[in-house]
Amino acid sequence: MSGSGEYYYNIATGQVEEGKVSDWKDRMGPYPTREAAQRALDLAAARSKAWDEEDEERRR
Repeated sequence: MSGSGEYYYNIATGQVEEGKVSDWKDRMGPYPTREAAQRALDLAAARSKAWDEEDEERRR
């Protein structure tokens, strides 16, 4: 699907795809740019870390 303007990170292949090329279970996104999709795993890790820190703060 060319020209969709949405990019997805395929966790099975490690590739960025334009549009909904792969099955939903293998996709992260959508992202507005190819570059943002390339950083999908880093963004997910950063969000998880922030949520873990918030949970820890609530426990104190």
